[in-house]
Amino acid sequence: QVQLVESGGGLVQAGGSLRLSCAASGSIFSINAMGWYRQAPGKQRELVAAITSGGSTNYADSVEGRFTISRDNAKNTVYLHMTSLKPEDTAVYYCNADLRIGLYSGRSNYWGKGTLVTVSS
Repeated sequence: QVQLVESGGGLVQAGGSLRLSCAASGSIFSINAMGWYRQAPGKQRELVAAITSGGSTNYADSVEGRFTISRDNAKNTVYLHMTSLKPEDTAVYYCNADLRIGLYSGRSNYWGKGTLVTVSS
């Protein structure tokens, strides 16, 4: 069984910073990509940032230059450092991992339960 547990959300003023963490645990053979998505009230879930096992990154245009994704492969943990936060960044942030649970298993997608980030103006 695989679990993704996010932490680090909270309330912050516009212009402030937060760092989110997501640790994957359980029967994990290997993790390919890890990423962060967000869903604001009344909106669809969208990709914020993703990072491969080799360190290649991808960002949504709306966060490019303000957010930084990183990962610690030894700890199966991904981070999202968010700076210059704006009220429109308010959302539930979800961790995602594309991983394999065994040598001969296919890749599966797992989600955390989310952590709320609220940016006040």
